[in-house]
Amino acid sequence: MTAAGLPMQVTAEGLPARVRIHEVGARDGLQNEQTVVPTEIKAEFIRRLADAGLPTVEATSFVHPKWVPQLADAEQLFPLLDGLDPHRLPVLVPNERGLDRALALGARRVAVFGSATESFAKANLNRTVDEALAMFAPVIARAKDAEVQVRGYLSMCFGDPWEGPVPVAQTVRVCRALLDLGCDELSLGDTIGVATPGHVQTLLASLNEAGIPTSRIGVHFHDTYGQALANTFAALQHGVTTIDASAGGLGGCPYAKSATGNLATEDLVWMLHGLGIETGVDLDRLTATSVWMAEVLGRPSPSRTLRALSHQE
Repeated sequence: MTAAGLPMQVTAEGLPARVRIHEVGARDGLQNEQTVVPTEIKAEFIRRLADAGLPTVEATSFVHPKWVPQLADAEQLFPLLDGLDPHRLPVLVPNERGLDRALALGARRVAVFGSATESFAKANLNRTVDEALAMFAPVIARAKDAEVQVRGYLSMCFGDPWEGPVPVAQTVRVCRALLDLGCDELSLGDTIGVATPGHVQTLLASLNEAGIPTSRIGVHFHDTYGQALANTFAALQHGVTTIDASAGGLGGCPYAKSATGNLATEDLVWMLHGLGIETGVDLDRLTATSVWMAEVLGRPSPSRTLRALSHQE
């Protein structure tokens, strides 16, 4: 339970008035778990996150079960979310077959998942960067024809475990290509958590110079080196209003072993509320949900805010 009046709101000049948190715990978080979470528990998790006020809760991924067995129940899960607005429940679709499965269940927001580097594209998609873009082209076109919103995830925007530093121009090229294919928004992934604030601001400025407006950019930070909140603040200073986060800090990346958990949604909400930035999120409800999921998984959450608030109860 949050202590009355905390965090104290002290605004900072030049920041957005409101931020949309794109919650990824139920997909990006649970897909990295060693054990498979029961479908009914996943559905309850998503409903609790939505009830906590999170406007976007990524639900699942329509990938082949062989590649991500933790999310093999997408067809069983999505109908259990009946009553929730499908526009609030994005799903990942790697190819046309995945799109067919998602559309058949009534999905209204989908995402493709690309890479800024050749090494990760090969590891994750078994394709070159350009081959992956070619695979996405009909997926995005068909989704747009169906009036479905499309997000373009881009991994390894700031660093790659095999290639090291990723040139800013390289990331900009792939971002531009995804938008040219028809993506409505981009999510810049710091997949192994190596970004620092200056790098974030330089990349965002370079994207603007390439004709990509900040309004179409979201950021997705991992906290490997403890930089996720600092990088988020740098993005806010640039005007970014879409921030990805994961309840309880769940998640990593099955294809990049150095990747640790995502930015914890509780930590993000605490900072945003302290800055007087509206999110629509009830922090107490969110905390209760993440405590519950940590108990389901049988291990503590890495979220500092979650631990602090839990100890006050």
